[in-house]
Amino acid sequence: MRGFVLLFATWGGVGYSPVASGTVGTLAAVPLYLVLARLPLPLYLLTLTAFFFFSCWIAGLAEELFVEKDSGKIVIDEVVGYLVTMAGVAVSWQAVAAGFFLFRFFDIVKVEPARSIDRHLKNGYGVVLDDVVAGIYSCLALHLLMRLI
Repeated sequence: MRGFVLLFATWGGVGYSPVASGTVGTLAAVPLYLVLARLPLPLYLLTLTAFFFFSCWIAGLAEELFVEKDSGKIVIDEVVGYLVTMAGVAVSWQAVAAGFFLFRFFDIVKVEPARSIDRHLKNGYGVVLDDVVAGIYSCLALHLLMRLI
């Protein structure tokens, strides 16, 4: 079970990146998005919802294994955040790149309520929910941006 949790929490080990593990984790989410983007939107959202709960469970267990709250090694939350960012977006290299940069921006800046969630909710849900909020902001910005281009 330990190996299973670490595999998913670190998204195949990319969470062990010595620099910018969140950025590397977000980049590693792109292939999953490209697979899921082929689904009809309702099925994409259903899969994303199930993946959200799975990620919260994994992140909570990983915090215990790492004996560290919201460890930088846990990047499954970045995967969820990026998938939220890309919800309903047509696949193009421009959208993939813009979604990546927008999500990293909102994840780093932590616009409210992401900042409060990050500071006050300390479990697997706290690890993932601030990234979901960043993903929602990024998704809105990306949809606006894609309409302008």
